[in-house]
Amino acid sequence: MTGNKGKKPRGLAGFAPGEQAGLSVILGAAAPLRLDCGAELGPFTVAYQTYGALNAAKSNAVLVCHALTGDHFCAGDNPFTGKAGWWDLMVGPGKPLDTDRYFVICPNVLGSCYGTTGPRDINPATGEPWGLAFPVITIRDMVRAQAMLLDHLGIADLFCVIGGSMGGMQVLEWVVNYPERVFSAIPIAATSKHSAQNIAFHEVGRQAVMADPNWHGGAYFRHNVTPHAGLAVARMAAHITYMSEAGLTRRFGRALQDRDAFTYGFDADFEVESYLRHQGITFVDRFDANCYLYITRAMDYFDLAADYGGVLAKAFARARARFCVMSFTSDWLYPTAESRAIVHALNAVAAPVSFVEIESDKGHDSFLLDVPEMFAILRGFLDSAARQRGL
Repeated sequence: MTGNKGKKPRGLAGFAPGEQAGLSVILGAAAPLRLDCGAELGPFTVAYQTYGALNAAKSNAVLVCHALTGDHFCAGDNPFTGKAGWWDLMVGPGKPLDTDRYFVICPNVLGSCYGTTGPRDINPATGEPWGLAFPVITIRDMVRAQAMLLDHLGIADLFCVIGGSMGGMQVLEWVVNYPERVFSAIPIAATSKHSAQNIAFHEVGRQAVMADPNWHGGAYFRHNVTPHAGLAVARMAAHITYMSEAGLTRRFGRALQDRDAFTYGFDADFEVESYLRHQGITFVDRFDANCYLYITRAMDYFDLAADYGGVLAKAFARARARFCVMSFTSDWLYPTAESRAIVHALNAVAAPVSFVEIESDKGHDSFLLDVPEMFAILRGFLDSAARQRGL
């Protein structure tokens, strides 16, 4: 793995727009990326990180797609947070995504604030951050940028594409738009389209950001302020959807925070209140408000079957990959019924697909946590696919 060895970890506030951590490449200089909104973007930067080594046949590449607020440091030390990568349980020597066997590539998505071009970066036409002048992006745009990255790296096809939540959306876009480039696909805790409920949750978060007086119509950089309060509330609301009632009850119940009785006021009397406030406060130090608006909007626009008359099976008609679709019993953000719909559509086109619903009370975030059954199933699926691939 290459990275910023020896550099002191810093939060988002410590990274100037355009400053890089990890690997990066400038793409689209000769042929800009045509976005779904009709705009063209180029040149643009893609930040990414790699783990393991690419074999001589270039047949062992695994693309890891991150979720909404993730980054390209899925394993090892994360220079943004100073902590282990967000999927360090999954990626590394001897782990399900065994870096002694696979070459793992994790790109930061288009529109993010962790090195890939987004609204926080400098607009060359104005010399100041893009802000809301940045073109609206989609999940498919993110995947197109990833395909350009693979072209740059000389990797024609992928042994596997894997990701959870928004990462799972990217997996599905890969198998639909680049079917010849994907040997196996693992969408985890994902959906084929964003539901009205999920759009509603995102809108609450966006409105919280935009209602903050420091937002200034997205031009807060001109005023040397950030909409911390609004973004913190957005994160608090979203974080509730990532957990489950059973998980919250098991972890917090109605326990009080550092007190023996109610204050009869509006401080954080309960542990769960303190926990959510902490989530909000720490989030604003590592993420950009406009990036949050753009990426949540991309998720809202996601509807895999929209270009196929609303028939999901038609979207998968050209798919060649072997699939492992995974959901969790307590995930009410992307419930199992949505994974089953994906499986039924794959069955309709006779695609090879395995499906598992894993018992967990950890909610949507189960895919990021220590769930041994998930690791065992993924290891078995990957081992089987590797044998078929000749790895």
